[in-house]
Amino acid sequence: MAAQPLESLELLGWSRLFQAQLSEQELESSIPARVFEVHRSGLVLRHAQGEVEVPVGGRWFQRPPEERPTVGDWLLLGADQRSIERLLDRASLIKRMSVSKPGEVQLIAANVDTLLLVSSCNADFNLSRLERYLALAHEAGVQPVVVLTKADLTVDTDDYRMRAQSLGSDLLIEVVNALDPVTLEPLRYWCRKGQTVALLGSSGVGKSTLINTLAGVRLQETGAIREADGKGRHTTTHRSLNLLPEAGMLLDSPGMRELGITDVQSGLASTFDDVESLTRLCRFANCSHRSEPGCAVRNAIESGALDARRLDSYRKLLREELYNSETVAERHARHRQWSRKVKQVLRKPDSERS
Repeated sequence: MAAQPLESLELLGWSRLFQAQLSEQELESSIPARVFEVHRSGLVLRHAQGEVEVPVGGRWFQRPPEERPTVGDWLLLGADQRSIERLLDRASLIKRMSVSKPGEVQLIAANVDTLLLVSSCNADFNLSRLERYLALAHEAGVQPVVVLTKADLTVDTDDYRMRAQSLGSDLLIEVVNALDPVTLEPLRYWCRKGQTVALLGSSGVGKSTLINTLAGVRLQETGAIREADGKGRHTTTHRSLNLLPEAGMLLDSPGMRELGITDVQSGLASTFDDVESLTRLCRFANCSHRSEPGCAVRNAIESGALDARRLDSYRKLLREELYNSETVAERHARHRQWSRKVKQVLRKPDSERS
């Protein structure tokens, strides 16, 4: 879909949060623009007058990943629309551990209002994976909505809904057929003017089909899934924001078979608030919930009030989060040490640099 001129930045999600970050001089001389696509050589940006492609200089890649632009970010452009002056503070940031670079994070999206956690009513459905997604959403302070697709391929959608609802009594859940616009009507509430909605889910769950049906046009390629295991191949090759006719924005990303978590302590606490509340009732403050007397968690499992699977998932994510967060912290420390050495060398006269 060709980019069209916009009447106001509000259509792109501009708000007082970003406006307040600009100085008087920047208000007069800079151009606020939002990142719609990220490529190796540059960024595709949208601003009030339309679309522009801007190259990314090497100085940005010398910074930690969290300080580099990602899809959904707001940037300030110079008057020439070719230079990035700075990256504005974010309202939210969704990230994961990098698969290819251990100890480094990979940014998924910034300034998202709602996160659609997409699973499907087939072999892809996985409660532990949904808990992982929920931890990311809660940590980012983003509204999560579980979307169960392929409702037309099962006779028991209530079972899938009930199992998803076990993750939280107040968890919002929508069961849809991504090819049927009528079943997607509840999702349009989140796609209001100026709102940014991101989709997160495995390959083959129907994220691209959801986007195409909501947009009313073919924005993303779609593919078939394997009969044997219900898994699909990647049809989305890169993250991108898509402006909808209703003036909301949808952000699709390639399906993720691995979604390592890091720096999500509060997100895990919110996702597993039922387990956390039980731990506070245990007799011993350092209870491991295995064999100690007076363990409220074990008592809840034995009485059927808590699923043993949920406790196992909680433990696994806690261990992973601790390990990954320590790894990222070590990488940041090495980066800071290296930066100090570079600055020290640059301060020396040319004759001493050898």
